[in-house]
Amino acid sequence: MNKIDKKVIYIGLGFLVAGLFLGWIFFGGSPEAEVAVGEGEVAEAVHEHEEGEAEVWTCAMHPQIRQDGPGQCPICGMDLIPVASGGETVGLDEIQMTEAAMSIADIQTVEVERTVPVKEIYLPGKVQADERRIAAVTARFPGRIERLYVNFTGEEVRKGEKLASIYSPELIQAQKELLEAVSFKETNPSFYEAALNKLKLWDLTDAQIRNILEKGEIQYNFDIYATQSGTVVSKNVNEGDYVTEGQPLFDVANLNEVWVLFDAYESDLPWIEVGDEVKFTVPSKPGEVFTSEVTFIDPVINPQTRVAQVRTEVKNAEGELKPQMFAEGIMESKLDDVGSALVVPKTSVLWTGKRSVVYVKDPKFKQPTFEYREVILGPEAGDLYVVAEGLEAGEEIVANGVFKVDAAAQLQGKMSMMNPVPTGEEMPPMPGMDMGGGEVQVETEAFIEEVVPDLGADVPDVFIDQLNEVVEAYLVLKEGLVEADEEKVAKASTALLLVLEKLDGSVLEGEAAAFWQEKRKFLFQHAKLCKEADTLEGKRENFIYLSQPLIKLVEAFGADQTLYVDFCPMAQDGNGAYWLSEIEEIRNPFMPEVMLSCGEVIDVIEGK
Repeated sequence: MNKIDKKVIYIGLGFLVAGLFLGWIFFGGSPEAEVAVGEGEVAEAVHEHEEGEAEVWTCAMHPQIRQDGPGQCPICGMDLIPVASGGETVGLDEIQMTEAAMSIADIQTVEVERTVPVKEIYLPGKVQADERRIAAVTARFPGRIERLYVNFTGEEVRKGEKLASIYSPELIQAQKELLEAVSFKETNPSFYEAALNKLKLWDLTDAQIRNILEKGEIQYNFDIYATQSGTVVSKNVNEGDYVTEGQPLFDVANLNEVWVLFDAYESDLPWIEVGDEVKFTVPSKPGEVFTSEVTFIDPVINPQTRVAQVRTEVKNAEGELKPQMFAEGIMESKLDDVGSALVVPKTSVLWTGKRSVVYVKDPKFKQPTFEYREVILGPEAGDLYVVAEGLEAGEEIVANGVFKVDAAAQLQGKMSMMNPVPTGEEMPPMPGMDMGGGEVQVETEAFIEEVVPDLGADVPDVFIDQLNEVVEAYLVLKEGLVEADEEKVAKASTALLLVLEKLDGSVLEGEAAAFWQEKRKFLFQHAKLCKEADTLEGKRENFIYLSQPLIKLVEAFGADQTLYVDFCPMAQDGNGAYWLSEIEEIRNPFMPEVMLSCGEVIDVIEGK
């Protein structure tokens, strides 16, 4: 091992010792922990207890340890300290902190309240012609276009206005038949009626037919007329073209009313109903706000964009809105079927991919104590979540610093986000740290439960290409965190979420589809939280959790380029963190200001 490696290890061990000391101070349980250091002091604490009083002894670092006499903690070897008389027992699903620890970690709580959830939804869209107001002008008989009276799209026409003139040999023959049938009108009226109806079916007007009969002459060119007033949006022929019966010549759209088609993500659909009002703006009219009403919600999700179209209708008598204009819509919506509901801040919820976790303050304890609790969430409501099950109004939950509370629970072997079943033991040595003087052994699967299967052969190329776009966006975000560039990180976190939303999991089948669905929710949730976080620290916290499922997806499905799985044992308050890198050199995204090169490469994912 070279000198640089030894220095890193020494620094790591120094941080570990400091962390254990601070953890003992922060999470020490009772005031007696400050004086229960040596054997003499322990004996003095015992002497202070009244004779005959039931005594409970615990460990300052592991409050779940309970014994009826003094001794040493079976986990860490520290001297046990007496629990204050009459004190409540801290359960394995609870983590107790000191006021000092609460202040240093900036942990804040809020009260769960019941309210009517309201969500502001952003809807990008585009102006389109109303399909019901588009009329196709077709050729009712075959022939040659002799003249066009409308020469370009966008021209305004009125109903009955001439659009084109057609020469048709078939129509000439039909006129001859009509003129011959006139002489048989009295003797054979059915023959005359058949010749007359033939011209009517070819869309000749009564005036045109009357003109032929009165003059007794064959007309060689016939005019095509607009069937409605509006704008010519499509011109499909030129002068001299031969057309067949039924061939479209023009499309005329009435733009006095138009559609604005907005794209709504799946998570927004529960908030949108027919009849809702959507306000929107267009770039050509800055500052002007238009109002529209939802008339239709597409029942099918677009498999490529993962959105459903929401149709609104707008009066457009002045012609300000033109088809293909971009629109930016905003709507404020309430869930009618929810009514008054329990809501919690998004920052208070931890996601594991399968579970949603909050920490609830236990009022039985004078010292701040938080209970691990799994909840079932309803739809999002802006910066809030609707809670379907697991909480009651008036309960107090951690809203800021929830990651730090969970990290403390993990260190003490309590129930936590990644360990729903308490171990009652302290965390094992962190990957990358030699705690016993032997050779360091590191396995990639150490930080996630299952060993990843090799699914590359079962994944279509289109999904691999999309996944590689996600990796590229992720690497840009990682580099922004390394540089501590807030503007770059903000743009990169937004770009990452956008490319994630394009990942089309519907192309996957079997085990690959199941693996993707297992990782998808956790990845999306923390990518979204990373984008929404206001500080670099908040974005780094979520970068930790979105990195884990992405690493596993790349391991299982493969990547175009060679990637390195890096690990820093000092990140995340000493819990350690993993990330992907495109270079072998360590560039730590979690604390680049003080320890840019802290960490090591623990695995290499070879590119295809």
